[in-house]
Amino acid sequence: MTQGPNKKPILGWVTAMERRLLARNKVSTVVYLSVPGGRFHRCRAKNLSAMGVFLEIKAMGLPAGTVVNLVFAVTLGSTIRLHRRRAIVTHITDRGAGLMMQGRPRSGRKEVADGAGG
Repeated sequence: MTQGPNKKPILGWVTAMERRLLARNKVSTVVYLSVPGGRFHRCRAKNLSAMGVFLEIKAMGLPAGTVVNLVFAVTLGSTIRLHRRRAIVTHITDRGAGLMMQGRPRSGRKEVADGAGG
């Protein structure tokens, strides 16, 4: 049982304060991650909020505090929208990495039609 709006149960009776400011949403979205100047690695976002994301990624040797570039590929009908964000690695687990978004999204948007090469 949960106690209070921002607390979640641990072991059924001990509670811990939820540290996130905004609600997370379960997703299954393709995200491309790169260290500035490096190549992109394909990942999958498992949960997302306006301030952060948890990515399923293989061990890349990224320590907490690393700044990375993210590109979210969102499909809308026959259009794929690319949303670019900068983020900081906040924690690494054996299942993936938690990242905190930085700043505001870039205003430049790119759309790619389905089946277009590039």
